[in-house]
Amino acid sequence: MSRKDSRHEAADLVKKTRDFLEAQRQLGLDFVRGTPEAPACDQARSEREVLLSGTLSLEEIRQVLGDCRRCKLHAHRTQVVFGVGSPQADLVFVGEAPGADEDAQGEPFVGRAGQLLTRMIEAIGLKREQVYICNVLKSRPPNNRTPEPDEIAACEPFLIAQLKAIQPKLICALGAIAAANLLKTKVPLSKLRGKFHDYQGIPLLITYHPAYLLRNPNEKKSAWQDLQQLQREYLRLTSLAVR
Repeated sequence: MSRKDSRHEAADLVKKTRDFLEAQRQLGLDFVRGTPEAPACDQARSEREVLLSGTLSLEEIRQVLGDCRRCKLHAHRTQVVFGVGSPQADLVFVGEAPGADEDAQGEPFVGRAGQLLTRMIEAIGLKREQVYICNVLKSRPPNNRTPEPDEIAACEPFLIAQLKAIQPKLICALGAIAAANLLKTKVPLSKLRGKFHDYQGIPLLITYHPAYLLRNPNEKKSAWQDLQQLQREYLRLTSLAVR
């Protein structure tokens, strides 16, 4: 079976999964005790398997995400915030979750922290449209609180699917939440910075979240050191690719 055929088959399976779950919701069935749990679990498992298969494009992943109601955050958000940038980006930035501006506009990193991230990207010789930017969560937590484990778990397949679809050469995790989610670690950010880590064969560098830098401008010097390290590795990897 060709990759194109497998993608069509995967997309069809996901559509059937979504239609099934939506029909159950309209009937008022949330798959709690006394309702048909097994079919729901099977459908959710199928959706996860398709997302993690690496056969979907970013556009198809966004269609699967839909008007997501997979966790409690949907009750508080304005809209889903998926991701923005080049589908062929060599560098992906992963943050924590949308804030108020992102929730209003439907695009990650568009508020004050987003403006700082744009300057950080430009500082290493790139433009915002050349990279890809997304968050661990696709919905804003109330009052920008820290994401909870069930919310991260609900969004995780979509983040993994995004990275599989893009296949970047390099990832930059912005802040402790993104680092912990991608690396599955509880090691403090202070001990993770300054070196590259491995994410499924992709070099991953960790730096401070731009929102943290706005609150703690004295750390901008350390963040610049991280960005210089990121730039050197980016140039090395992209130069190897054109040889």
